[in-house]
Amino acid sequence: MNIAYRSVVSAILFLMLVSTSFSAQTAGVVAAALREKIDQIAREELAQTGVPGASVAIVKDGQIAYVQAYGFARLDSHMPALPSMRYSIGSVSKQFTATAILLLQEQGKLSLDDKVAKFVPSLTRASEVTIRQLLSHTSGYQDYWPQDYVPPFMLQPIAATKILDMWARKPLDFDPGTKWQYSNTNYVIAGVIVEKASGEPLLQFLQEKIFSPLGMKSVANIDQGKLGDTDPQGYMRFALAPLRPAPKEGKGWLFAAGELAMPVEDLAKWDISIIDQKLMRPASYKEFETDVLLSNGVGTRYGLGVEVESKDGRRELEHSGEVSGFTSENIVFPDERAAIVVLTNQDAAAAAGNIGRRIAPLLFATQDPDTPKKLEQARRIFTGLQQGSIDRTLFSSDANSYFSPEALQDFASSLAPLGAPQEFVQTRHELRGGMVLRVYRVRFPAKTLRAWTFEMPDGKLEQYQVAAAE
Repeated sequence: MNIAYRSVVSAILFLMLVSTSFSAQTAGVVAAALREKIDQIAREELAQTGVPGASVAIVKDGQIAYVQAYGFARLDSHMPALPSMRYSIGSVSKQFTATAILLLQEQGKLSLDDKVAKFVPSLTRASEVTIRQLLSHTSGYQDYWPQDYVPPFMLQPIAATKILDMWARKPLDFDPGTKWQYSNTNYVIAGVIVEKASGEPLLQFLQEKIFSPLGMKSVANIDQGKLGDTDPQGYMRFALAPLRPAPKEGKGWLFAAGELAMPVEDLAKWDISIIDQKLMRPASYKEFETDVLLSNGVGTRYGLGVEVESKDGRRELEHSGEVSGFTSENIVFPDERAAIVVLTNQDAAAAAGNIGRRIAPLLFATQDPDTPKKLEQARRIFTGLQQGSIDRTLFSSDANSYFSPEALQDFASSLAPLGAPQEFVQTRHELRGGMVLRVYRVRFPAKTLRAWTFEMPDGKLEQYQVAAAE
């Protein structure tokens, strides 16, 4: 049934201005100025995307520093989102299945390099595919759920063995180890292996070995039923039409690939365990977060249930998630002992990822004590370039040569139509070639740019360049 969307618009706008927080154990860890920026980002993204609600958790210095909720959990009753509410985390669940495999390897019950045939011999080319290839999406097994909606057949219950019958006995999409292709089927197989190797149900193993030791007290298994009335309703929309309640997948379809729901604080506890390497041996964490290579030596930028990348000079473990009605974003910066968790209650929406990506540079800006001054300088220079002019006293002779009349004309003609930036933030700061490199993100309504400078020891700028964001 369609939601009376117009009747809640005014209430939505009100809740964009008012949010609910829970930070009793960590008050004061995040400075007020940073909290205000985080809140502003979350409210802006909900307003721009139309996503009803979100919960955000920030980890700094290896502890939960801020937990906040925004918008609505349920539109029909105008129920505000609360930080204690559980959201489906979708494919972020895969990290837990991968960790279960690694823990079983530590117990000597399996090896990442075991062939799938050791546990599930009847699958296609099971004697060639390894468990590592399942967890890294390099197996070749076809994905059973690539759609961003719930097909009719997925509304009916199913057993994991039936999913394998229908998708893991097809010919492989490619030879094992030769390509990377995301496939939920891989993790259903991995979940079956966990149960066979451990001798107990997957969720029982996760509860005993992960959730209980980490104090994750509110985890729910939504593979067996939807969230309760005190948790958020998941929503979807057709094109730009009003939001509608999203259908719930049938029992069994999310097994081991996207079955978990939890509050942001529980997922933040999980992130801290990765930072502190609490649950597994160091060798297991190395397997977990190491880029898996294809047989030709090319990196996949994916470890075991987690993307492995370098962003703005920082090592990053990231994964997003989506199931019917919900999207999530989880980003861990192990070396900086920081993390960002964003959970939202609409599927096929960009709010969770946008919020996480916009918050990330804010967590590290204070590492450069000159950030406020240099940021303002970079912003002024950008505004001047939009008008085709620069203050040449700020630049070295090399840079002044670079800014020829032709260059200034091109800067002005291409940048002026964008108008004033909505956001101008520093994302990176490091030394290179005897100079200080600073990188900025410049965001407009329809485009995001990056600007970067090289500063000489005497303070002169040797470079100021602008390009589309990668």
